[in-house]
Amino acid sequence: MEESSPTRSDRTIYKIASRTSWNAACQTGTYAGSPDDLRDGFIHFSTEVQLQETARKHFAGQTDLVLIAVDVKRLGDALKWETSRGGALFPHLFATLDTDAAEWVRKLSNDQSGVPDVKAALTGVQR
Repeated sequence: MEESSPTRSDRTIYKIASRTSWNAACQTGTYAGSPDDLRDGFIHFSTEVQLQETARKHFAGQTDLVLIAVDVKRLGDALKWETSRGGALFPHLFATLDTDAAEWVRKLSNDQSGVPDVKAALTGVQR
């Protein structure tokens, strides 16, 4: 079920990124986003409910990814909720992300179908 608006449970939003780009960002303290983010002018995030479909649609077959959890309170007014896939509101950050805003970062392994296993990462189970 897609959610149509942010809820109180959306305190944490998530970003899937390449491990290489995240590690480089940690060296400078700022993550500017993926090539898609840079093209679109904002950093794409997903809520927990949206995350599996984001992984399937945009990251299937990719390896060496990480899942980054960010508390929305750390992002301020630069975070906007905009209508996207299926009319759902997605969190978009119209700024760079300070890497210290990450609550945690976990490696993403792919499931048998080649899709990043976000459920395992959310529960802290590593394969």
